[in-house]
Amino acid sequence: MWFWYFMLVCDLLIPALMLVGGYLMWKHPPKKINTVFGYRTARSMKNMDTWLFAHHDCGKRWWLVGWILLIPSAVVQLPLFGKSETAIAVAGLILLVVQTTVMLLSLIPTERALARRFPEA
Repeated sequence: MWFWYFMLVCDLLIPALMLVGGYLMWKHPPKKINTVFGYRTARSMKNMDTWLFAHHDCGKRWWLVGWILLIPSAVVQLPLFGKSETAIAVAGLILLVVQTTVMLLSLIPTERALARRFPEA
């Protein structure tokens, strides 16, 4: 039973991090372009305008996607309450792969928006 609770918390980490990280990128982007923290792609680090635009766009997107992933991520674990640890672990792993894929794919629209908004960059 403890493993189910542990996996529920683990399954909610990526949506929660997307919510918090998205909010911080959206509302409080890093003040300076750096290689340590923030939305760091070659296109986003060209100048301060691209840096701020990328953080605003990606942050807003991650905040929204974090909310969208939060409920289904919790619901996936509900039917597994009381099941074997193997079943819970497999479902958690599948969910982790799906969440990570969604998180990484959400970067593509930001890169496209950067290319449209700053074609010279």
